[in-house]
Amino acid sequence: MTKKKITIKDVAKQSGVSITTVSQILNGKYRQFHPDTVKKVFKARDDLGYAPDYFARRMVMKKSQTIGIIVPDITNPFFATLVKGIEEVLFKSDFMTILCNVDTDDEKGIKALEALNNRGVDGLIVASSGVSMGELVKQEALKNIPVIELDRQSTSQIKDSIKTDDYLGGKLVANLLNDLEHRIVAVLFPESSSQNILKRLEGFSANFLGDVIYFATDLTKSSGKKRVSDILLTEATAIFAANDEIAFGVYAGLSDCGKKIPDDYSVVGYDDIEMSSYISPSLTTVSQPIFELGQKTANTLIQRIEHPEMDETEIVLPVQLIQRLSVAHT
Repeated sequence: MTKKKITIKDVAKQSGVSITTVSQILNGKYRQFHPDTVKKVFKARDDLGYAPDYFARRMVMKKSQTIGIIVPDITNPFFATLVKGIEEVLFKSDFMTILCNVDTDDEKGIKALEALNNRGVDGLIVASSGVSMGELVKQEALKNIPVIELDRQSTSQIKDSIKTDDYLGGKLVANLLNDLEHRIVAVLFPESSSQNILKRLEGFSANFLGDVIYFATDLTKSSGKKRVSDILLTEATAIFAANDEIAFGVYAGLSDCGKKIPDDYSVVGYDDIEMSSYISPSLTTVSQPIFELGQKTANTLIQRIEHPEMDETEIVLPVQLIQRLSVAHT
């Protein structure tokens, strides 16, 4: 026999209050009611095992209390920390998340957008180069919801910008290697970089006093490791990687070739993910406030959802160079 579905009407009957009161309390507007009333409603809900019908709720409230997040690689500790910061804020505000990992793949990115569109998300956070704004604006339902692109080129649809000072990060690395008298540096950056990574390269190239040898890589350990054989054919004395993951791959590649850090090569990464301080030698890197970046992004998105006409928000978070044991004077 099919068990009868518990409805909001059942909760109202058991708690002895109106359906409207139950609806408002369960939808977060409990502060306007007496604590005893709130307590009765929550007890009735729990005793009956009531669970809200989110599809019906969306039809009434025109909201799903759901946020879409698109990232390229959740196995990268940067994105794991970023999402943790986002979810901490969203969860406290009664928003749930739908996380899409698209692997910088255009087709997967488009399918992710379609899926989020069909599920009626209230807002969207895009932290992936696998999703173009051109595809984004084709999604009719997404045209009318807030979208935040992290560290990427903004468009006319985007009202809010949350990013870190990547130009400064690149400049800090250049100044460090200048001070250590390195004159030839191999830089490992993606061929088709997002705006934030291009800014890192721009900041470095504009301020480094020597020669820069560019090697195209993916943002992965394996890609960094593969490039080591090419670097050994150059006269480079230092290596600047676009992120820490690439730098970890460089460590492995240099070790396989019998080279030591920093005796043979100085290595600098970017992001300061947790592993940077645990590998040997500990990695010199540019530290981004990754968790805070996620928090700021989520807070801004919630504000935009609640106040769609508010002024544009632009937040630029600072970065700092963390000098550890992977660099040395030439």
